[in-house]
Amino acid sequence: MAAKFQDYYVTLGVARTASADEIKQAFRALARLYHPDVAKNKVTGEVKFKEINEAYEVLGDPEKRRRYDELGPDGTDGGADFRGGGFRPRAGSGPQDYEFGGTGFSDFFESFFGGRGAAGGARGEPFLRTGDDVEADLLVTLEEALHGSTRKVTLRRPGAGGEKDRTDTYQVKIPAGVRQGQRIRLAGQGTSGHGGAPTGDLYLRVQLARHPDFSVQGADLHCELDLAPWEAVLGVQVKIPTLGGLVSLRVAPGTAAGIQLRLRGLGLPRDDGTRGDVYATVRLRTPTPVTGEERVLWEKLSVISKFKPRSENHE
Repeated sequence: MAAKFQDYYVTLGVARTASADEIKQAFRALARLYHPDVAKNKVTGEVKFKEINEAYEVLGDPEKRRRYDELGPDGTDGGADFRGGGFRPRAGSGPQDYEFGGTGFSDFFESFFGGRGAAGGARGEPFLRTGDDVEADLLVTLEEALHGSTRKVTLRRPGAGGEKDRTDTYQVKIPAGVRQGQRIRLAGQGTSGHGGAPTGDLYLRVQLARHPDFSVQGADLHCELDLAPWEAVLGVQVKIPTLGGLVSLRVAPGTAAGIQLRLRGLGLPRDDGTRGDVYATVRLRTPTPVTGEERVLWEKLSVISKFKPRSENHE
């Protein structure tokens, strides 16, 4: 079945000349709007969240974006051609006969970036041939990685010898603590072997969904905490996002930019059953523009303060 070309720039609402920062900002704004936890309509929000995640998975990765841009704005350039909604795979790209549903990625993404289809190649004697493995990507949210979940995934298999295509449905268990790139194996669900040889397996490769607030490092979650200069100097009580909701944290007086504040045990599951941590990295935000009254106060502070930022001992 033909894979429809996806215009990821349109999905994120950015120009093809957009910078990496502009793409990141567009993704974050849309992800905060359509994240399943906050979307007003959970069903449409989940669909939209997956679409913008797929778009950012490509445009947020320099190498994937370069390959994607080779297609041109209408999918007609480079080694692949998506004109008219059809897909002709690049030479040597392998079979493209399998169609998945429920993985969170479009057929276009899987065809062009996921390497969907039979993988690995069968081995054995000519009349005793082990079946091929079948692989696809599986988009997993951080919430699913935290709690685990069950996902319905469908696989349409091409018919052989004039037979009709067959669609199989699987209830795929996503274990808590699953990691980026981890493969979930469904034994014996690949292609059939020949001459009594074993059937191949079905593998779903985990792709952790991008999150508007967090980046993932192992079982730890990292986010940014913006502070005003006076908050860093005087200290402040702030709300830090976690996968379980906002958590209150006291920022000590004199906190410097770049300091990491840790919330223990609120990250993703580790292999030993404990949980990683949440790290909030402090960024100082400068108010701009300032009113005339504010400027007077800043000028007064600059006169009375003994702080010398470019002095070795700050005296």
